[in-house]
Amino acid sequence: MRAHSLLTRRLLATTVPALLLLGLAAGPARTDPMIGEVMNSYGLAGGVETPTAEMLPDATLGGTVSYNKAARRHNVIFQLHPRITTALRYSRVEGINDHNELGHLWDRSFDIRFQVLDEAGWRPAVAIGLQDFLGTGIYSGEYIVATKTITPRLRASVGIGWGTLGGDPRLIEIGDTGGKPQVDEWFRGKARPFGSITWQATDKLRLVAEYSNDKYLVRNIFPNGHVEEIPQGDGEPGSKLNLGAYYTFSPSYQVGLYTIGGDMFGAQFSFALNPRNAPFPSGLEKAPAPVKPRPAPSADPEGWSGAWSADPTAQPAIQTALAGALKDEGQILESMSLSGNRAEVRIRNTRYIQQSEAVGRTARLMTRALPPSVETLVITSNTDGMATSSVVLKRSDVERLENTEAGRIADASQLVDADPRPGDLVTTPGLFPRFRWNLAPYLDIGLFDPQDPLRYETGAQLKASYEFMPGLIVSGTIRQRAFGSMEQRGPGIPGQRGEHYTPEEYVSNPAYEYYNGVPRVRSDTRMYTGNDSPTIPELTLAWYAQPTEAIYSRVTVGLLERAYGGVSTEVLWKPADSPLAFGAEVNRVKKRDFEDVFGFRDYEVTTGHVSAYYEFANGFTAQLDVGKYLAGDKGATFTLTREFANGWRIGAFATKTDLSDEEFGEGSFDKGLTISIPVAWAIGTPTRDRAGSTLRSLSRDGGARLNVDGRLYDKVRDAQSVKLYQGWGRFWR
Repeated sequence: MRAHSLLTRRLLATTVPALLLLGLAAGPARTDPMIGEVMNSYGLAGGVETPTAEMLPDATLGGTVSYNKAARRHNVIFQLHPRITTALRYSRVEGINDHNELGHLWDRSFDIRFQVLDEAGWRPAVAIGLQDFLGTGIYSGEYIVATKTITPRLRASVGIGWGTLGGDPRLIEIGDTGGKPQVDEWFRGKARPFGSITWQATDKLRLVAEYSNDKYLVRNIFPNGHVEEIPQGDGEPGSKLNLGAYYTFSPSYQVGLYTIGGDMFGAQFSFALNPRNAPFPSGLEKAPAPVKPRPAPSADPEGWSGAWSADPTAQPAIQTALAGALKDEGQILESMSLSGNRAEVRIRNTRYIQQSEAVGRTARLMTRALPPSVETLVITSNTDGMATSSVVLKRSDVERLENTEAGRIADASQLVDADPRPGDLVTTPGLFPRFRWNLAPYLDIGLFDPQDPLRYETGAQLKASYEFMPGLIVSGTIRQRAFGSMEQRGPGIPGQRGEHYTPEEYVSNPAYEYYNGVPRVRSDTRMYTGNDSPTIPELTLAWYAQPTEAIYSRVTVGLLERAYGGVSTEVLWKPADSPLAFGAEVNRVKKRDFEDVFGFRDYEVTTGHVSAYYEFANGFTAQLDVGKYLAGDKGATFTLTREFANGWRIGAFATKTDLSDEEFGEGSFDKGLTISIPVAWAIGTPTRDRAGSTLRSLSRDGGARLNVDGRLYDKVRDAQSVKLYQGWGRFWR
């Protein structure tokens, strides 16, 4: 019976949160619930250290650095949904031995908070939270908390906590790999109350007083059953009363000073960015050309009759003029077909993060360039030789609805699959072959390494591509390091935490290329860093094709990424008007040499996945990949991503394969966050460039995938139903 109840709890812990997230993704958008103005030392809205039922504004991406004698916490926070806050934490816990250094341990943890009730009348807001439920468990605890606005300047919170929050730190098994939810411990053990009061003293200053049961202890249990209690810093504070003062000196930045128990002091810096609050809300792009209404039939009888279409010089002249106008708008007119009452243009968007803006500006220019008899406008979006969708508009609707909200022109339009090979298209002369290059500085950042939490490298990067014809592209990147703290280092020595092979040792002994019998496909990543000679991160020949309207394909050969070269093939089924897509990918790759940019090592493997994608409402996309990974392990990766109308994209992923916890190593399974921010959001000038990163608590070999550029789903979906209409508000921009 006990085994059955434990299995039930584990199933609930894994399936209920996933179903809840997908349900929230599919539901209608809601206004922000109760918003907190103070971020606690764990990074979530709260008091000094205790939680509240408050949320952050929807889609907030933030961070905190909190320092006191017991711990230094680095938190990355994302408001996944108006009622769900998530936090990834990297903490230096003082007083604990790790990595053969006396004095501290670097710990990774993950939190999630659900607001189940919002404040309404006499009813307080109520939230349920899990703290450190995917880490080692040093901060592990659960809570239920209620928050009520007493006056416009005063809020009070009262809750009940388990684990660390209840003053009953969980036992941590020595040798446990961690990284798994300990479901059988949730909301169990001693439960004690906590609470806080926040007073808004001025418009910028907030004062906090709280009651906390945290004893600042770590409880280790050894295989022989011996339990050892280790104090964090000086251990238990002198009292359970914590006080803090927090000053907000701009909408996005906050500093705080606090005391824990009256005998430990700390300082904190917090920032919070929100996609909806861009530095340049209206953008700095120039205004589009206005729609040009057609003249009356009596003013241009020949144009209205369509007689002009019999002139063989008409289309070349119109196409040349339209191509020039589109070029000024950052669009490439790749081809065009024209008849007396219908015109189709095939454009490549090189400027706007939202394809709808490119489509809208193209429609305006078509009204200015086409004879009046042309009533049907077809705007087909192309990417690397693939026609991903066609937006069909009536010219009369464009003229009639120009000064109305974008939703009305969306209702009047039709989105259809594009014919991949129509016979009447005329290619714009002089486009291919096409050579492009860019020379710019680069910055690589490495986070969460236990011995070196922040590493960086900067230098110069030359990127170039040569497109022989649409879909056939040679591209490559050359980098020259200038300086940085990223140095070449061998991977860790099994059984000796904190100790690493030297690069010379690692290269000279093939046995070191395995850890617990698993090939080191990613844990030796730092062997590829710190090279003062020029490096070639990638050099490939790619061929993109479109066999049918809804099927796309890719073949890429060459140096696919810094660590692997070989062949990557992919096929994708994605109708233009469907939120559902399926894909398959097969790769045959060989590990690249650490020094010789064109050399290879002995390890080679065939990997592959089948994938399913589904786009929900509110910008959520779920992706499931099932297959074989670089280390030969087999399993699945689930990814949930949220993208906003202005292009911000933030996601979380988890991978579980057939490797055991011991074979995988610390962390038990691969997991992390992805962040991608459009550069246009920060600078105001339209560009399709992005800045992004993947945050992993650890780089392990299990669940590792090839980092090949140009995967089909992201290339295709920009101009298709859910993604296109999500950004449709920019059609008239």
